[in-house]
Amino acid sequence: MFKEIKNKYLRYSAIFVFFIIIFFSALQLNFLWLFGYSPSTKDIKMPTLRVGSELYTADGKLIGRYFKENRTPVNFNEIAPSVINALVATEDVRFYKHWGVDAQAVGRAVIGLGEKGGASTITQQLAKNLYRTRYNKSQGLLAKVPVVRTVIFKLKEWMTAVKIESNYSKNDIITMYLNTVSFGNNAYGIKTASRIYFDKDAKDLGITDAAMLVGMLKGTTMYNPTKNPERALERRNVVLRQMNKYKYLSNDSLTALSKEPVKLKAGELEDGSDGDSYLRAAVAKYLEKWCTDNGYDLYEDGLKIYTTIDSKLQKYAEEAVAEQMKTLQRRFYSVWGNEDPWYDSEKNKVDYPERAMKNLPVYSMLMKKFSSQPDSVKAYFNKKKRMKIFTYKGDRDTSFSTLDSIRYYGKILNTGMMTMEPASGKIKVWVGGIDHKFFKYDHVNQAKRQAGSTFKPFAYLTALEQGMSPCDKFTDKPVKIKYQDKGETKYWEPKNADYSVTYQDMSLRWAMARSVNTITAQVTEKVGWDNVVKSAHECGIDSHLESVPSVSLGSNDVTVYEMVKAYSTFMNKGVKTDPILVEKITDQDNNVIDEFKPKTKRVLTEEIAWLMTYMFRGGMEEPRGTSQALWEWPDLFKKNNQIGGKTGTSSDYVDAWYMGLTKDLVTGVWVGCDERTAHFKNGEQGEGSRTALPIFAKFMEKVYLDPSSGYSYGPFPKATVEITRSYNCPSPQYVRDTTSVDTAAVDSTQFDVPETADPVNPVTPTEQEVKKEEKKQDPDPAQPVQTVPLTRKEERELKRKQRQEEREKKKNENN
Repeated sequence: MFKEIKNKYLRYSAIFVFFIIIFFSALQLNFLWLFGYSPSTKDIKMPTLRVGSELYTADGKLIGRYFKENRTPVNFNEIAPSVINALVATEDVRFYKHWGVDAQAVGRAVIGLGEKGGASTITQQLAKNLYRTRYNKSQGLLAKVPVVRTVIFKLKEWMTAVKIESNYSKNDIITMYLNTVSFGNNAYGIKTASRIYFDKDAKDLGITDAAMLVGMLKGTTMYNPTKNPERALERRNVVLRQMNKYKYLSNDSLTALSKEPVKLKAGELEDGSDGDSYLRAAVAKYLEKWCTDNGYDLYEDGLKIYTTIDSKLQKYAEEAVAEQMKTLQRRFYSVWGNEDPWYDSEKNKVDYPERAMKNLPVYSMLMKKFSSQPDSVKAYFNKKKRMKIFTYKGDRDTSFSTLDSIRYYGKILNTGMMTMEPASGKIKVWVGGIDHKFFKYDHVNQAKRQAGSTFKPFAYLTALEQGMSPCDKFTDKPVKIKYQDKGETKYWEPKNADYSVTYQDMSLRWAMARSVNTITAQVTEKVGWDNVVKSAHECGIDSHLESVPSVSLGSNDVTVYEMVKAYSTFMNKGVKTDPILVEKITDQDNNVIDEFKPKTKRVLTEEIAWLMTYMFRGGMEEPRGTSQALWEWPDLFKKNNQIGGKTGTSSDYVDAWYMGLTKDLVTGVWVGCDERTAHFKNGEQGEGSRTALPIFAKFMEKVYLDPSSGYSYGPFPKATVEITRSYNCPSPQYVRDTTSVDTAAVDSTQFDVPETADPVNPVTPTEQEVKKEEKKQDPDPAQPVQTVPLTRKEERELKRKQRQEEREKKKNENN
């Protein structure tokens, strides 16, 4: 083919050009896997910038980010001109004249053997950063040959740079470059660097700021102003001189600016955008399968994730948790003093620090190394070292040994709280613990704890499903239940919380409201504990449940997440709704990638669901209902507002719960120590109404007092179907000492429980709703108010109060 060219020089030139074309074609096609990957034209037009994903609340507040490289892209008009000028003057003065490869600079570099500066253009550096032309996966077989490897890298960068120049404007190229480069301190891109080093937007950077950042590009560690301020200052002034040399800066400005010291101001991208949190971790787990199924990388694909969380409600919940948990921790320390709180269910002392130490991976390694020297192992765990520890007054530096740390954190109370809209399935609040920095374990969906009495409603639900009504009565009496355990006959004898019985007939609603163990056990025996387990699973409990006689008293471990989901079924007219944490996901340009809808399934009839909500209201309306500690927060009950709920406390006061229901929201709260052998000493200190309930109360009070929260006062929804069961069966009223009411008074002032007569008005079957009396009616003289005999405990409390009043009366008379 080339023989036809008669001119020798022309023929040789043609052969040279031909082989150049062949070589670059082989280079582009990665012939025989010799050269490695090169970006195609499609790759050039659709570059993949490794941008972290952003996490937003439903109302658009940035609350977290996921990134491997902490960067947020900006547009060209969002970058200060001084940054562009400094970059061009320092890195590539002929940027606006070349076509990606600066032939003049290449020639100068070859002749001067690199001593007069390199020849790499901004476009070539972009090719290297954005398309990873030197990345391991981009290398071919020839990369193992040292000199050849360097030549191939350079040629691939040239090819890529030319492609970039043919597809993008100069402004686009310089913008992409500034969005990709690293400025040290895990700051990628000009926007992130501007905020981290100067607490400014990129468009607000001054000339010295711009010169400082551009100067760092030569060495992000050597010229880092936080690590090497003197070198950073020197390098900044070099950039200023370059700007002066190429007419971007006058002589007077150069003189003045060179004398300015380094001025840094550390900042953050936005509140909540840095660091980790329970919610951030929960969303990452929630989207794990979605990312795999849809081919997205949460940490590199620049997604915008809009959660269902309400920023105001989340703030109020976190405030309520902080207030109450601080009080509870102080109470816990006061109860135990210098005594260790670790005891098993048989009241035997437990050496928790020793057990926890032996469970550490390093313990077994040390025991193997010092098998004949156990004292050396002990010395290792007793050696003091500096560390930061959690306190309610902020992080504290101290000297702790490993055993000191185990002992300290083994006494810390923790919590989990979740709030959900039952109709939409949207999770509005997620508080996984008291401080994610020190306690990574999420107590909403990871920690499983005994549900205590919050599990009782599933027994009463099963009773309703088997044809009973809220008015059906059982007797509070000693119970002995026979059951089979692995072929062996056993007996279970449940006791009430105060270890007494009243021998009184109680309606199902009253018994659930008072949380009477003996009646709950009788109901469970009658309906069958297998059926109670089935009902719980159908409503939304996913954890394995042991089918035993005590199942209704909450002997199984469940999560806060499951309990909120299950209780929401009652408030959603019997439709189980799987909670959703993410509402939608968009790309950087706000194009919707996916939207999330909850899965729903009807599991209860509307009538049964409404009757259950009526039963939950009994906690406030029935005599001695366990939710009546909520009266301490009178703002909760304005405008005829109704609240339902259920307290729960596990054996030995290890776990405390409160499940709160309003017309719009269902909230679950758990409180306890991560170490199960640590607990309060008695119910006055550690039961659900005194630990978890106040968190719900304080949270809802903040919500109601904020008109802009979107959640208002109001009664529970009316029944939308005919209620065929009898339910209007008022319980007899107590005449009692109000200080003995289940209340949070241990932490605050005493309060009075408003006297309630008949909590509901008689209704006709067509009314389909129970209305609370706004004003107590005067009793008919011919029909005295029915009273119930006091328990021994109540009699003692009444006598004690009477004696105290007599002493105070005599004292006043003497004065």
